[in-house]
Amino acid sequence: MKSLSLKLDDDIHERTEKLLAKLKKSRNRYFNEAIDLYNRLYERKLLAKRFAKASEAVSADSMEVLKEFDRLEDDDPSV
Repeated sequence: MKSLSLKLDDDIHERTEKLLAKLKKSRNRYFNEAIDLYNRLYERKLLAKRFAKASEAVSADSMEVLKEFDRLEDDDPSV
């Protein structure tokens, strides 16, 4: 486990201490859980950006495929 020094704004520290007393949780555990939650949030945001970028990259090709399917349906007399 890594050790680190942390400086908190006074208001954040006060709110955190009040919560810790109510939750009966160690400061160390609380910060580990908070950072883990924050990491997961940003991992999801980064993944969403990657999906959006990939979607944008293939959108033109997807439209061409759909147009081709439409042309095939128009040419097929059994439909």
